[in-house]
Amino acid sequence: MRVRPISPERLVTELTERLVAAEAPGRLRVAVDGAPAAAPDALAAALIDPLRALGRPVLHVRAEDFLRPASVRLEFGRTDPDAYYESWVDEPGLRREVLDPAGPGGTGRMLPSLWDARADRASRAGYVTLPPDGIVLLSGALLLGGGLPVDLTVHLELSPAALARRTDPALRWTLPAFARYAEEVAPAGFADVVVRVDDPRHPALVEPVFPG
Repeated sequence: MRVRPISPERLVTELTERLVAAEAPGRLRVAVDGAPAAAPDALAAALIDPLRALGRPVLHVRAEDFLRPASVRLEFGRTDPDAYYESWVDEPGLRREVLDPAGPGGTGRMLPSLWDARADRASRAGYVTLPPDGIVLLSGALLLGGGLPVDLTVHLELSPAALARRTDPALRWTLPAFARYAEEVAPAGFADVVVRVDDPRHPALVEPVFPG
């Protein structure tokens, strides 16, 4: 593997170019995966305008808008790392309302958010229709390895030390979940794009090196 330093601005440009060039059997479904400290939502949001400027309709969906109700999510307490890892995100809801409609033969009619976790009620969002050449950007944590139907994956990688250092103190209880994710899923080993973000000002792309 080769690690290539890149500026945040150039990272957005290169990712935009890759998404525009990517082929998919339906609308392109992209997972932007990373711990909250890696800011996957921010990277996905930064891709919206450049993609639209190139003529591609975009829907940005945040996994945190598809959490399960508190009665299910917090059954074992508010700070249980295993529950956070295994059952916080409503993956069937994501499939039903976003990823399947965006996939091959899908209608393109999608729900951008399902649950308001702060109010602990349905978000009451309206459905939107994404054209056949549209791109869905799904951003959030712990998205890979569970079989979500996506066409391209981006993983924002943090070393354990950087993850611990940059995680909000109120969220440090999630660190065992990310350690388990790294061990059991190892997303950096199979994601289509891996970006090291130990220092968000100086990201680096991890690229395969092929024998000459």
